[in-house]
Amino acid sequence: MSSKLPQLLKLALDIGKLPVAHLEFRLDVNPDEVRRMHAHFTKRHPKLKMVQNKSLGAALVDLTRFASRDQYLESIKGRNSGEHHARKARSRGYVVVEIDKNAFIDELHEINTSLDSRQGRPMDDSYREKITHYARAKNYKHFGVLNPAGKLMAYSDVGFFGNFVAFDRLLGLRNNDGVMHLMVTDIVGQLIESRTYAYLMYDTFFGASPGLQAFKKMLGFEPYRAKYSLQ
Repeated sequence: MSSKLPQLLKLALDIGKLPVAHLEFRLDVNPDEVRRMHAHFTKRHPKLKMVQNKSLGAALVDLTRFASRDQYLESIKGRNSGEHHARKARSRGYVVVEIDKNAFIDELHEINTSLDSRQGRPMDDSYREKITHYARAKNYKHFGVLNPAGKLMAYSDVGFFGNFVAFDRLLGLRNNDGVMHLMVTDIVGQLIESRTYAYLMYDTFFGASPGLQAFKKMLGFEPYRAKYSLQ
């Protein structure tokens, strides 16, 4: 226990320094789905029983910080940066589009089963089952990255819950063209331009692998202490 004490103290200090984000779940968006997700986000954390599931280290982009898409991209520029990889993908002909997942059944299954593990963790068995029809909740949008031939290379499920938006799933075929960076930056840009939402959430930092933490950071996500309300 004594060997873990310095790590616990550092974690406590880091948590104390986190900025606070007030995330609002709004029932008028889609009552049943919003209640379900609010319950999931605010249930007790599986390891830290004294805190809520998605409260500590929530990975957020504060969309209100940016006056434009270009200002956001400027904030993530640099060598081996999120902006660099997104620009590379765009230069190679990849495009981000809103999709109907039912038009890409085979491609989605290919993406879901393309790797046995990601970020050092085995893929859940649910990814191996081929889904032949996707129902769509009215407060969700689905985005895909298409290559120049029109093939789906990556996709994301994005939930709109109130004053914030959250990635529910973000997955792609592994390549070095920057397609995941392109998809995230394009979605962030659209949200900034909409002037409707305060935050974009990509799960949390503390439960993510080092590689996934680095990916989030290069795209502008920062750790927050989230406080949730249901309206």
